[in-house]
Amino acid sequence: MLILRDLSKRYANGRPVISGLNYQLAEGEYVAVMGESGVGKSTLLNLIAGLDGPDGGQILVDGTDIAALDDDAATLLRREKFGFVFQAFHLLPHLTLEQNVALPLLLRREAPLRARQMLEAVGLGERAQDFPRQLSGGELQRVAIARALVHRPRLILADEPTGNLDPDTAREVLQLLRAEIKANGAAAIMVTHSHAAAASADRVLTLTAHGLHAVAGGTSG
Repeated sequence: MLILRDLSKRYANGRPVISGLNYQLAEGEYVAVMGESGVGKSTLLNLIAGLDGPDGGQILVDGTDIAALDDDAATLLRREKFGFVFQAFHLLPHLTLEQNVALPLLLRREAPLRARQMLEAVGLGERAQDFPRQLSGGELQRVAIARALVHRPRLILADEPTGNLDPDTAREVLQLLRAEIKANGAAAIMVTHSHAAAASADRVLTLTAHGLHAVAGGTSG
């Protein structure tokens, strides 16, 4: 469902960060991407999401080249097919948990019901009317996962989703993320520095100047 074809990107100073990268992500596949700092892991996610444009190559999502779309079309594609989980949560403090989770569904009548269903799924159904300031870091990340999955996206992009969490909370969040990805049949790419986080994925890849390379097996099934 995702094809990266001869993808390349340079920094503003002209130094290449991604060069001639090729990769295919199958429907239902959950992969972790690791690599040294500065190798371009977050840049790769931004390119896939259409938040940054490549200098060459194609990024095909269900056959659509996101790099060839204008801003409005790319935004619509992200809204319909992508779910995002960030290290910093990015919840809106003036909205309740239910309202935060419902954001991707604002134009749909089922938004409140679906938001409550997802909060139930992440164990926070009774906290729907609470605000982000009332939650712990682990609870905030659970809400972020609920928001990422509420519209049943085809592709989940997660950037260091456990970077601010203690080991026990991180383990719970990763188990939840994996369970929800599999339950929804979504494909997912998680960028992480953590070997423990990477082990929750089906496959572990390393990003280098020469592309993406499989280095170890994650959790299968």
